[in-house]
Amino acid sequence: MRITSFLFGLYILLHINFLGAQVLRTGKDVAVTTTESGKVRGYVHNGIFTYKGIPYAKAKRFEAPTKPDSWEGIRSSTTYGPVAPLLTPTTEVSDESEFVFDHDWGYTSEDCLRINIWTPSISDGKKRPVLFWIHGGGFTAGSSQELPSYDGENLSKRGDVVVVSINHRLNVLGFLDLSAYGEKYKYSANNSILDMAEALKWVQTNITNFGGDPNNVTIFGQSGGGAKVNTLMAMPQAKGLFHKAINQSGSFRTQILEKEDTQAIGAEVLSLLNLKKSEVDSLQNIPFEKLSNVSSQALKNVAAKMREQGKPVIGFGLNWGPSEDGEILPYQLFSQEAFELSKDIPLMLGTTKNEFAPFANMRFVGASDEEIYAHIKQEWGAKSDEYIKAVKKAYPNDTEVKDLIDVDTMFRPGAVHQANEKSKLDSGAAVFMYLFTWQSPVFDGKYKSLHCMELPFMFDNIKKAEKMTGGGGKAQELAGKMSEAWIAFAKNGDPNHAGLPQWPQYNSDNTATMHLDTRCVVQPQLDKELFELVAKKQL
Repeated sequence: MRITSFLFGLYILLHINFLGAQVLRTGKDVAVTTTESGKVRGYVHNGIFTYKGIPYAKAKRFEAPTKPDSWEGIRSSTTYGPVAPLLTPTTEVSDESEFVFDHDWGYTSEDCLRINIWTPSISDGKKRPVLFWIHGGGFTAGSSQELPSYDGENLSKRGDVVVVSINHRLNVLGFLDLSAYGEKYKYSANNSILDMAEALKWVQTNITNFGGDPNNVTIFGQSGGGAKVNTLMAMPQAKGLFHKAINQSGSFRTQILEKEDTQAIGAEVLSLLNLKKSEVDSLQNIPFEKLSNVSSQALKNVAAKMREQGKPVIGFGLNWGPSEDGEILPYQLFSQEAFELSKDIPLMLGTTKNEFAPFANMRFVGASDEEIYAHIKQEWGAKSDEYIKAVKKAYPNDTEVKDLIDVDTMFRPGAVHQANEKSKLDSGAAVFMYLFTWQSPVFDGKYKSLHCMELPFMFDNIKKAEKMTGGGGKAQELAGKMSEAWIAFAKNGDPNHAGLPQWPQYNSDNTATMHLDTRCVVQPQLDKELFELVAKKQL
């Protein structure tokens, strides 16, 4: 009886101690800190102070961002703020792929300039490296909460770093060029990029109050977010606002539009709405749905005119994005002038092995080897054997015939080109290249190393994104290695740590590339012949 009572008492004591390690702390005096606009209150989860939806700027439609309004008292900042409106609101999804990506669409508002922060402490006096995340979705869609991978808690906790993410203006709201119609629209062609710079300025002013170091800021982003990283590196106004950069699957857009083209899009919008130049201000008040429809038609009309004139329509067709306006972005992103502007910024960049190829080739899931070889023959003709040989050289350990058509040749060539050009700069900062090759087991492995697949790993969010990763010990082990590499790079500009083999700097001679998989290995570029073959085919 006494033994039973003792064990019961011990159980209660241990249970109370366990409960004492509170997972979540909230309350009127919990996680309160100061910004230049006023005080904010967040919450503490698993020891990480979390703030969401803090305004970092404000902006009228098509005008440049300015500092946010101040507020009295303490602003509650515990849930994500509004996201930028989409040109086409999501009303239905594909069931299986939605299971994999597990989107959180949020709620929309044009007043969407918001910042989120995860930090281990706001009061210990430490100045931690800041990782400034820029979401994907091209320049037209997405948000800081769209994917479960984006949550910054685990990365902050693992690395004793401050993680930041933002929402900013997108699509027509961020890029409609009305510069021909008045001073207040002077920078409208690149307002979205100005939003990001304004968020970086906010970090410079406020992040110390969140335990961060304004002199050690790493910008990082994936897909469209990676392209935004490249854009900020080519932006003179952003120089000094960040100190390192990571570009994940974002080197596909090597050129941006010229001013004459973006002004033509603006003029076409006015024409479709039957507005005179003097009536341009009415664009600030028309319903967004109408603006969306008209602006999308304007893009189609201008693209057709460009083709008639023999002008190239860059990217995946004429769409919203940054442009060379002569001031905010005075250079093409991959010009020597742009590379010189950011020559002192250490860069880590890479892609996933398969990117969008699994989506493009879903019709071949379950196809016979003969059907796949016939498809290769149809695509490559007399070059079929040469193509197969090049793919096998690039990935000698692949065994399935379908692997021959699922290799990415869209995103990685741009990353290799960027790495080559940046590493050639005299006295330039270090470049580190990776290739994420881990294959997801979900849905019988057909999604492979899909676009976005590396995100749960480098954010250390395998459990949050287990619908994409499949979860499990092997995935978690790789997540530990990758998140530590991202953290190391943010701390000192070098991703090397004890859990990885030595990761040499990249240059066009040694082309050292870290292959991130269950077993991580460094290899030289093995797909050079493949990319040369693809480039010749596209001519």
